[in-house]
Amino acid sequence: MYSLPEPIRHAIESGRAPSPPQILLRLLQLVDDDGTTMTELARLVEQDPGLCTRVLTAANSSAIRRGKPFHSIEGCLMALGTRLVRSIATCLSVQSLFDERKATRTVDLSAFWSHSLLVAELSRSLATATGYHRPDEAYLAGLLHDVGELLLLSALGEPYLQVLAVCSGEATLAEMETENFGVHHGEVGTWLADQWHLDSPFADGILFHHLPAEQILTAAPLPQVVWLAHMLAGDNGVPEELVQVAGQMFADIDKARLSSLCDQAEQRMCVIADAIGIAAQDRTAAGGSVGLPRVRGLRTHAEAAAGGQLADILGNKALLQPLQRDLFELDDATELFLALRESLRILFELNHVAFLLCDPLDGRLTGKDIGGQPAIFAHVQVLPEAHRSLAAIAALRNVICSSFDREPRPADSLLDLQFARAFSSKGLLCIPMLGNGSTVGVIVAGLSAGEYSRLGRRLPCLVNFGRMAGFSLENWRQTQRIREQTVEDASARFTRQARRIVHEAGNPLTIIKGYLRILDGKLPPETDVRRELTVLGEEIERVSTIVRRMSEIPQILATEPALDIGDLLRELLTLYRETLFDAKGIAVETVLPGQAIPIACDRDSIKQILLNLLKNASEALSRGQRIRLLLSDDVVHQGRRFAELRIEDNGPGMGEAAIDALHRPAAGRIGGARGIGLSIVGTLTKRLGIPVTCRSKPGLGTMISLLLPTPTAAESRASDSNTRHQTISSPDTSQE
Repeated sequence: MYSLPEPIRHAIESGRAPSPPQILLRLLQLVDDDGTTMTELARLVEQDPGLCTRVLTAANSSAIRRGKPFHSIEGCLMALGTRLVRSIATCLSVQSLFDERKATRTVDLSAFWSHSLLVAELSRSLATATGYHRPDEAYLAGLLHDVGELLLLSALGEPYLQVLAVCSGEATLAEMETENFGVHHGEVGTWLADQWHLDSPFADGILFHHLPAEQILTAAPLPQVVWLAHMLAGDNGVPEELVQVAGQMFADIDKARLSSLCDQAEQRMCVIADAIGIAAQDRTAAGGSVGLPRVRGLRTHAEAAAGGQLADILGNKALLQPLQRDLFELDDATELFLALRESLRILFELNHVAFLLCDPLDGRLTGKDIGGQPAIFAHVQVLPEAHRSLAAIAALRNVICSSFDREPRPADSLLDLQFARAFSSKGLLCIPMLGNGSTVGVIVAGLSAGEYSRLGRRLPCLVNFGRMAGFSLENWRQTQRIREQTVEDASARFTRQARRIVHEAGNPLTIIKGYLRILDGKLPPETDVRRELTVLGEEIERVSTIVRRMSEIPQILATEPALDIGDLLRELLTLYRETLFDAKGIAVETVLPGQAIPIACDRDSIKQILLNLLKNASEALSRGQRIRLLLSDDVVHQGRRFAELRIEDNGPGMGEAAIDALHRPAAGRIGGARGIGLSIVGTLTKRLGIPVTCRSKPGLGTMISLLLPTPTAAESRASDSNTRHQTISSPDTSQE
């Protein structure tokens, strides 16, 4: 791992690689659309190295990642969730407005964007052509191969602009960067990949893309793919010497094949650039400067128009207003703290943040039950006394305070030293979170004296951010109280109604039972009707018992063990495989783990979801086609673990209306049994909180992914102790 100069390292950790306003505008529009899929979001994010760095950094942070690092943008987006992605996009847009207001001159990045996109497209095409097993990883490595240039530009500003202004081409850029700053953009990008804990070939693809041909021949396949894509993107045509190098790297690659791949990649790049409003660079006219950021004196009309659209979206009252709206829409505490943490990282470059909340009874500060922060914050309870900690001072006086304040402060608190050591920082910055007239908590950030000095004039904005965070937390707490009160009121109304029904239904049932006893006494002892009367009496008694229980307060019922989704799939295939698939000549492939995979879902509802999907596949497929079921566990989405079930087929594909029924079940009235079945699946998955992803292309088949929540530790303990069981009713029981 590289040791980088502090300003550059600080910029990398902040993830402030600039993004073009056109892409941010489109991203905000997409996340506002409930029908947008993760695949569509991923396609947009993959077009922008700046957004990729932000998404990869957030998804691979300790608060999100619970296992293996994320290598694909779509996987990152699924882990973050659309609401957190929206907060990130909003913050990036706010930050771009701050940057525009303080910038003395602008930089034209259109050549950089188009070059990065072209290298990414070429990397994926070369990976596919040469048999590399992860072409999407090659695309991402190609897209980010020059991301170090953006980070150096963000970290160093004017000194780096001066280097760019006199640089004759990318071939000499790395040498000039090393001479002036002690590090080149390939090393910076590699350092960033190391921080994401990505595989070393990925980082090497970024590091080695400027090496001479004789050295790259000794590298692994992925760095060779990125190097070759970079070289092809920088040339007009395919030079013969490059064909020879490519032939030494990969078999069956000739000049005609390389030329074809280049033409196809350039066409795709131009389509993407046109769609997001970026002018693709003419490589024949660019010469040696292909792909470099260029210093401009004035903003272009297109940039000004896109920036104006962003300003309209963000609102005219305050820069932080859209972010506050996003935070108010969050109804989960985990998502709220994640959004606040990422907002502080992007807006104020505060990379090490924790939260302490005030106990409403005695004012103690604690970080208990808040994930994604050092353990020390969960273990402490800071008394509201000024000598205890800077956090206590911030809460008592409702002012920002830090370890670097000039005003005399109490003697250094050991607790503050522990907080700073947990952040590996020199000092602390404490920001009060103010709600409706009271302190809700304190944001504690680790930083150095230089970082505190850089905040400078931003401190008033930090005060406003603290107020916004406090109001958001108060709003969330109030929402929780309203929900609890609503549940209590509904329960009380139900109890009163149930007692009235019991009273009204009890009288006729008692009369019927009495009449049956009288009738039984009048019948001869040996008549067969007596047995029928006995059965009738037992059923009436059962109905009476059910009615009586309606007025009783439900006791905690024993819960059935967590559902093993693998066993359920095997059971369904045993019952329905012959009828749905074998009899029609449809092949069934399964990839099911041998070990149990428990999920925290109602058995009947999951069974109906799966049965509807299997029926739909059976109706869509023809003889000779196949369906494939793949089950895996340990998938992380929005900080929680899921099991993933993928149902794939090579059938005719699904139309937009059918896919829409999955995501908007209420509007999915598309006619026919298949449409009804998918609408039921959409309704049930929405009720159960099961994220659904659907990919389908006409003639190429369909893939539907279900993320099934696995039991949390608390739920597992509750299941083992037989505490409770809840069933979600199906909207259409006739389907099963």
